[in-house]
Order: sequence, then structure tokens, then C-alpha cells
Amino acid sequence: MTPSELVQLGITDTLRLIRTRRLSPVEIVRAYLERIAKLNPTLNVYLTVMAEEALAAATAAERAVMSGAPLGALHGIPVALKDNCEVPGVRMTAGSKFLHDHIATGESEVASRLRRAGAILLGKLHMHEWAIGATTRNPHFGPCRNPWDPTRIPGGSSGGSGAALMADMALATIGTDTGGSVRVPAALNGVSGIRPTVGRVSIRGVVPVSWTFDTVGPMARRAEDVAHLLQVVAGYDPQEPTSAHVPVANYFAELAAGVKGLRMGLVAGYFLQEPTPTVISVVRQAAKVYETLGAHVEEIELPGAEAAIERMSELILADAAAYHQQRLAERPDDFGQDVRTRLTRGAAITGPQYALARQAQRVWQRQIEEVFARYDLVLAPMCGGAAPLIAESDGVETTRALTRFSYPFNLAQIPVMSIPCGFTEERMPIGLQVAARQWHEALVLRAAWAYQHGTDWHLRRPAL
Repeated sequence: MTPSELVQLGITDTLRLIRTRRLSPVEIVRAYLERIAKLNPTLNVYLTVMAEEALAAATAAERAVMSGAPLGALHGIPVALKDNCEVPGVRMTAGSKFLHDHIATGESEVASRLRRAGAILLGKLHMHEWAIGATTRNPHFGPCRNPWDPTRIPGGSSGGSGAALMADMALATIGTDTGGSVRVPAALNGVSGIRPTVGRVSIRGVVPVSWTFDTVGPMARRAEDVAHLLQVVAGYDPQEPTSAHVPVANYFAELAAGVKGLRMGLVAGYFLQEPTPTVISVVRQAAKVYETLGAHVEEIELPGAEAAIERMSELILADAAAYHQQRLAERPDDFGQDVRTRLTRGAAITGPQYALARQAQRVWQRQIEEVFARYDLVLAPMCGGAAPLIAESDGVETTRALTRFSYPFNLAQIPVMSIPCGFTEERMPIGLQVAARQWHEALVLRAAWAYQHGTDWHLRRPAL
């Protein structure tokens, strides 16, 4: 295979070729490093490339294959991490001026689990400053660019994680999602990304935004590749306070079971009034695909969704302001303007406001539980239009616009995934959200897999 063919393989095929000794981990890693060297100067996807470390790990992985040693679940698979995940001895900036030259000493649990499974880390990916925003128009490291149109943003805060996949600069990536930071870049780049239930994946060693809502989210082109990653990184971590001691399902056991007989609610009202007509049409067409696959789909309402957005914003920003309290007091000018604005708003939220928002969250969670008593899955658009132009992206208002359909699901703390489902008039990708009740990531992945076996949106690529 040529290098350009190698970087288009999924995890399942790559693992099979490595384990049957028809593909060397060194060969696949070199193909990705060449791609990164070629495209990163234009797209600005990687903040740090771990070329030497990746080649050394690939060489060790090749020796293990040839010697017949036991192989991990992701043996030889090239993965890249968002730059808020610690890897010891490697720069971690969190997209900030404060940590511009910071070298991590600890290791995030997600990096540790990936490495133990045999994954090879390619490097650290661009992100919105401190993960507080959805544009990755970063004032300290320059803008990350969308591979479909480099004049447009890739979304955020995991902008590099989404762009790397669409540009074939990583086989799989790790993002984080507090308010939509995995699903927004997944949607705007045309890839797949899941926000698991809060507590499903350890956030130890990941720079926080909100202890209440932070999640680590696997991203890839294919739903089955997301399942490969989630199977490795999910699970209880007794050293992390928000980690939940809930059994992890076998995400492959029912992945191909299909959606026949499942009840799906397509969220209407606010969710189908705000997006562009093209997005509405594409999302409804996606729902029809599920009907042809045997699911029962009907439009539903989620009363109070707009109010949920405001409560979510208050809780996130208050938590973020608490984490950055000292920095905001001592070095406010070292924050980008949009992040400083949002942190200042968070710092102004009073104790009674926070308490009322938490109570509103409990009420909203009960309301969502009642929805899932009637439906197995809920469908909704991810973003309302095409990826905005970099020149027209405002860190505060653009973030608000891009996350208005993700916040209601995040407030409920349920698993939700974005998968590609079409294109806008500007030929930019559109994402569909698929959500389920808490701890039912397996059902979300199953529905995503079924959709992707009936469509090919997730395999479309830009002309780079």
C-alpha cells in the first residue's frame, strides 16, 4: 500500500494487518508522520509532534509482533491527544500562554490506558485556549484550520482532534467535551466523536474546565473505531473523584445488531427552528435513513431546552472561574479576550445563582429520564450551519451559537455522539447527534454503526 492508502485504513483493518504481519507499526507511523509534516504548516493541527517517541514505540511494537508476544487491543495504532492531556516529558500547553513551555511530569489516565493497550502517541493537538470556547481561533498559537476550507474554523475546543482526523493526520484522536467540545469539531469536520456519560472515562491528568461536566471523548472517522478507543479508556479510576464505579459494556457485542424495532425521538421545536433550512432537511433525511433500517422515528419536543442552555452556561463558567481564580486575579491580560470575558462572567455568578442552576439541572435530568422511558434514542442536529469563517468567528458569540444544541444534553450528563450526515450549501459537513440514557454508550455506538453502514458520509474526504 502507498502511504496515502495506509492513512485511510480504519482501526479494525489496521489491527488485522499488523497482527498478521502484513503491515509494520513502523510503516504506518511513518506514513502519518509524513502526512503531518506535509499538512501541519497549513492547517496548524499539532502543537507538538512526538516523532522520535512515536518511531521508538513503533519499533518496539514491531518487535513484539515478530516475537509472538501478547498484543494489546490497540497494538500499533497511531493516536493523537488533545493538548490538555498530560504525557510525561512532553509539552502540554492547554492552548494557553500560561503553559506555553510547560513540560508535563504526570501522565493522564487516558494516555496511560492507551499506551498499555499498545497505542502509539503521535503528538499533542491544537485546542481552544484552556478548552473554554468552540472555535480554536487561538490568540497564542494561531488558528487551527478546517481541512475542508482552511479559511474556516474546525470548531472546538477539540479543534485539532477533529481536523487531524479529517486530514488523515491521525488514525484516532482524544478530545474532551464539557459543553460540546468533542461533538462540535466532529460535526464541523465530518468525523465521529462521542461524549460519554460523566464518570465513564477518567479525567485524571486532564486540565479541567468544569469538574461537574468534563468528559474525555474518543474521536475517529468510523463508529467502530470510536468503540475501539472507548473500550480501552472507559472504566473506574479510584484515584479520580468523578469516576463512577459502573460496569463497562462490551461495545462490540451488539455493535452490528442494527436498529430494527428501536424507538427514536427526533427533537423538533427549538432544535428544528434555529438551524438553516439545509441542516433541517439533512437531519430529517438522516432520521428517514433510520426508518429504512427498521427504527420507529417520531418528532418530539423538549420543553425548557433554551432555559437549560442558560443554566448549563452558569454552571460551567462558575466552575471554570473557580479553577482559574488565582490566574484571573494575578495575570488577567495573559488570557485571550474571549476566555477572559467568559471567566469574568463565571466569577460574577453568586452562590444562590449556582444553587438554583444545580436544582434546575436536577429537574432537567428527571425530565430527560422521562423522555428515555418512552424512547431508546434521541436525535438532534449538532450545529445549525456551516463552520464559520475564521475572520468572522468571535470567541464568545460563535461559541454560543455552536453549542446551543449540545448544552441541553450535557446538562443531563448523558452519552451523546455526533456523526456525519451530509453537507451544507458551502460543501461543509453537517453532524447528527445521537443520545441515549446514562451509561448506554453501547446503544449510541450501535445506532451510529448502523447509520454508517447505510451511508458513506463518514468516508468523504476533502481534496488536500
